[in-house]
Amino acid sequence: MEEGFAIWANPSSPHAEGRKAKQALEDARARVKAALGWDGEVIFTSGASEALWIALNRAKVDRRIVSAVEHDAVFRAAPDAEVVPVDDGAVDGDALGKLLAGSGRALVAIQQVNSETGAIQLVDDFTATAHETGDWLVADCSQSAAKEYLPDCDMAVVSAHKLGGPIGIGALLVRDYAMLEPMGGHERGYRQGTENMPAALGFAAALEAWPDAGIGRGGDLHAELEKLDRLVGQSGGSVIDGGRMTSSYITAYAHPTMSAQAQLIRLDAKGFAVSAGSACSSGTLKKSRVLDAFGVPDDVAARTIRVSMGWNTTPEELDAFAEAWRSLS
Repeated sequence: MEEGFAIWANPSSPHAEGRKAKQALEDARARVKAALGWDGEVIFTSGASEALWIALNRAKVDRRIVSAVEHDAVFRAAPDAEVVPVDDGAVDGDALGKLLAGSGRALVAIQQVNSETGAIQLVDDFTATAHETGDWLVADCSQSAAKEYLPDCDMAVVSAHKLGGPIGIGALLVRDYAMLEPMGGHERGYRQGTENMPAALGFAAALEAWPDAGIGRGGDLHAELEKLDRLVGQSGGSVIDGGRMTSSYITAYAHPTMSAQAQLIRLDAKGFAVSAGSACSSGTLKKSRVLDAFGVPDDVAARTIRVSMGWNTTPEELDAFAEAWRSLS
């Protein structure tokens, strides 16, 4: 990023400084594609939310179909979308097939790793289902890019700060620009706003560093997380996984007696930053839409917290968290 700021100019400008900045931007684009193993196009965005908006609003489709456990950004971008339910934690393939039988091409949005529970969806299977009827699928990989395999899909959404990269930069991966309606502006006319070239360079660097910073320790973290799962169960709590296999870096736990908000306060005092499965709106505690779709009872959802591991989380920190959670009463 420092290199990018040192040569900063508008990459869309035709002068020498602009052309130099453009070269750096295209270098970052090629590096992101190579690191992710993506052979299509890359549109840099301000983050995953904007990438989802572009996919859901500019794709050349007649309908949008989204799973019931998608991130709120999906529902904000496509408030009129048809919703496919989950069955035992998995997107209901039969229900999706029935929706795809409708008229007009559809774009299906499915998150590979759920942002609240870590539940993994088998995106490749749903892409195959969509392709049988000539429809497309966009995979929200903001939580999984570089940590899991990049699924077979027509579009994918990725975010840099989930990988230890800079905030304010993400990308929409798309098989072919022809799948999108251009909107003018930058990024070959598919995104408005001047490109953030320094952050794009930081994104590429984070992806290239990830095998050493993250995946190399995956086994250690997975083992520690399994120990934490067992401790939660032994303490009378429960692991909220939506009935699905889960990632080794996001999980959700329900305390046997303590509310999520009380857990947050107590854990924060002990130096641990976690989040609640519920959101507070206008002073009223509301159940998480995702937990509701996964079939989590109201009283359990009210005692559920989300625990996620960052690129720099250590096994020792997970051990310390386990002891802190055990001490809650």
